[in-house]
Amino acid sequence: MNRYYYDLHIHSCLSPCGDEDMTPNNIAGMGTLNGLNIMALTDHNTCKNCPAFYKAAKRQGIIPVAGMELTTAEEIHLVCLFPTLEAAMDFDGYVEKNRMKIPNREEIFGRQTILNENDEETGKEEYLLLTAAGITAEEAPGKVRQFGGICYPAHIDREANGIIGILGTFPENTEFKAFEMRDGEKAGEYISRYKGLRDKRLIVSSDAHYLWDIKEKNEYFLIDDEPYSSDYVREKLFGILEGKV
Repeated sequence: MNRYYYDLHIHSCLSPCGDEDMTPNNIAGMGTLNGLNIMALTDHNTCKNCPAFYKAAKRQGIIPVAGMELTTAEEIHLVCLFPTLEAAMDFDGYVEKNRMKIPNREEIFGRQTILNENDEETGKEEYLLLTAAGITAEEAPGKVRQFGGICYPAHIDREANGIIGILGTFPENTEFKAFEMRDGEKAGEYISRYKGLRDKRLIVSSDAHYLWDIKEKNEYFLIDDEPYSSDYVREKLFGILEGKV
């Protein structure tokens, strides 16, 4: 068993609120400097910078996870993670067909830049990525599972777009296997207050929009990684997130 330090909630410059310096190579490089082993790219309602991030992360020795921060119909943010890049891109196409299409106003929300593995611009998202998708929080776990992935509520300790901030509680009868907090020291307080959290795995991630937000070598998963391969470690990670380990 080895420790794998992680950050599973990171935005690139494709997210309208992501800093321009949040390029695939810069993100992976900062992860290496911070001692991370596993990183997930989770832009708002899109996975289009995940292919570049996969290549950049592998060059840095980081195990990449392709993901998305989905905005549900209720405006709840969910972290959606996928075991393969192909599955993530398929889910990206599904969400693109099921979200509101409002033209992005760069002067207000910033650019939404798509990059390649060398951080060169290859395009931009024309429609604002902050809008809600036509997927409810209740049906999201099943929809994500259809694409081989897993999802869980993001930053439940934040009022804006957190499931507790919007619903007033954490539902007890839910398919979520995990929940995310930005401040893990508050976990005991939340678990004692909301019964629905008591059988869920706590994930502590940064929700980084700037390079300096990316987590340092703190939170980790213990993973049996023999015989080693990045695909094998990623498979074990998803077993943990799904509550199988």
